Amino acid sequence: MHPAARKTYNEAFSDDLYQNLLASVEEDFPGELDFRVAESPVFVPLALKNKLIEACESFIDVIVADDFKKKTERAIPAAQRVPNENAHTSFLAIDFAICKGENGELEPQLIELQGFPSLMAYQAYLSELFKFHFPIPNSFNYAFGVESYEEYMEALRDLIVADENPENVILLEIFPKQQKTRVDFAVTERMLGVKAVCYTELIKEGRKLFYEKDGRKIQVKRIYNRLIFDDLTNFPDLKSDYVFTDDVDVTWVGHPNWFFRISKFTLPLLDSPYVPETKFLSGYEGDFLDDLENYVLKPLFSFAGTGVQLHIEREELAKIVDPENYILQKKVHYEPVIQAPDGLVKCEIRMLYIWADDAPRPQLLTSLSRLSRGEMIGVRFNKDFTWVGGSSAFYEN
Repeated sequence: MHPAARKTYNEAFSDDLYQNLLASVEEDFPGELDFRVAESPVFVPLALKNKLIEACESFIDVIVADDFKKKTERAIPAAQRVPNENAHTSFLAIDFAICKGENGELEPQLIELQGFPSLMAYQAYLSELFKFHFPIPNSFNYAFGVESYEEYMEALRDLIVADENPENVILLEIFPKQQKTRVDFAVTERMLGVKAVCYTELIKEGRKLFYEKDGRKIQVKRIYNRLIFDDLTNFPDLKSDYVFTDDVDVTWVGHPNWFFRISKFTLPLLDSPYVPETKFLSGYEGDFLDDLENYVLKPLFSFAGTGVQLHIEREELAKIVDPENYILQKKVHYEPVIQAPDGLVKCEIRMLYIWADDAPRPQLLTSLSRLSRGEMIGVRFNKDFTWVGGSSAFYEN
């Protein structure tokens, strides 16, 4: 997107350099990388960077409003409400499609947002690898509000570990060694000393939680939550000493309730030129739009892109018995803006915020990018392509 930075990068690019980058990940974290890394980061020009931040801050204005929790009570499924919710989320991830506006300028359009952490540790690690293996201009940075990788680590440590001993802090997942994102768990452990622990390995004694490490039973005092509890429904025979709705003496870093509050449920609450028209399906009261081909149907309580319908029919909408649990969102047109050796590629940028408990607003820390040639961003839409996958974003100062 930034012509000069793109030209410099592409002229220096070779598959050998790209393979060296992948080899570095394999050397540092053998067998942990389980998704495709794109051949290039995204170089974001200053004007687009400012629009991304302006959009995010306008959404945050809605989230920090006094009535936000009241408006989002219905978002939390009754059977998945977890006790001891804190005042606000600890993390915020905001996904944008990069599009072209009516004036021909690039602009972000909101796709989704989540009160949930993303690849917070891995993104800084990957960005540093790009800087090591490829010519990244000194006038571009991947992080905000910090000046170095060490300061980045310290910001994450202050939020996730705080004043605890790192071994009393866990990264909670279900079968973490099987997760596609497990490379981030490995980077997190190396960066912060926080170990990934499976939900099934937790031991509950009264109001306290423990896990075993090297034959020792260690108390859990803080949980860095990476478990989407809706995923537990995929394991109906799961045996666990601890049930996530139990009232226990732990501090959540990323309380599970915020995953639901800040989600697709939030989209109809936002009014911004950076948000495509979005309404609850129930808001149409059966009088559906005449141009449904321009809309996408998304279920509220389905995640990671499952259940999303790009091509919808009026008859199908009429059969939905719980329209309050769906949204219709106007489609956005991803503009192919990344110059690859063999053509142009579309991209999505996810802005990543952290939010200390005592802070009035979240702090923008970094971002990730995803490159695509398919109909949607995602692995199944980009098989057998190159210059696609997950990557970093570097922003013009």
